[in-house]
Order: sequence, then structure tokens, then C-alpha cells
Amino acid sequence: MAKVPKKKSWAEKMEKPSVPEVKILEKGFADIKDGSKMLIPTPRLIEAYLLHSTPGKKVDIKQMRADLAAENGADYTCPLTAGIFLRIVAEFTNEQHLAGKNLKLLTPVWRAVRPGLPVWKKLTFDKKWIEEAWDAES
Repeated sequence: MAKVPKKKSWAEKMEKPSVPEVKILEKGFADIKDGSKMLIPTPRLIEAYLLHSTPGKKVDIKQMRADLAAENGADYTCPLTAGIFLRIVAEFTNEQHLAGKNLKLLTPVWRAVRPGLPVWKKLTFDKKWIEEAWDAES
């Protein structure tokens, strides 16, 4: 019988990949043309961006991607990995919330994750606390 690999925790997923990478696209991807420099971010890079976001102001995902690309010498940030890593940050933050960590010490995912966005539908937890955190901050 084959051994089923242990599912990684959200905390473990926060650490991989550990270093952002800039790749030159040989072939276009999404709305990014071939020859462009595309940033593959990390969950920690997304987390850092949110930690430095302005309280009471929503984070626009497209703007976040543009800012991260510019900060890392790229033309674009990969939309696919940015979305995946935003979800990882949100799931990890939820685990910290459930463990009783003070709201003021959590990564403010409520500034970027909200109803109507694709990532919202993929979250595995009750999102009520995110809405309450946003309401309390705005």
C-alpha cells in the first residue's frame, strides 16, 4: 500500500518558495507578453506587502502586483501565483486568528481579501471575522 504524503500546513506553505524569482517569459502568459520580466512572488512577499498597506484602505490586487513587480525589477507579477499566495497568507492568518492571536498583530488580509474576488470563494474558513476586521478598521 502506497504511503499517502502528509498534507502541508498553511504555516509550511508560507515558507515555500522562500525566494522571489524574476523570469523572462519565452511565451506570453495571461495578459503578459513574451519577453517580459515576470516576478514569481512568495507568500512572505505578499504578507510583507499587506503588513505595509494603509489601515482603512483596500488593497487593489492589480496594484499590489504592479508594486511588487516594480520593487523587484520586473515588468509584471504572475497573476496565478500572486492569487495562490494571497490565499495561503489568508489561510495562515486565519489559523493565527483561531489560535487567539490579537487582531492588531495579524496580517491585515481583510484589506485585500473580500467578497466578489476569486480568492474569497476559495477560502476554507468562515470569513465573517475578515468582514468584521474590515468594518472595525474602516
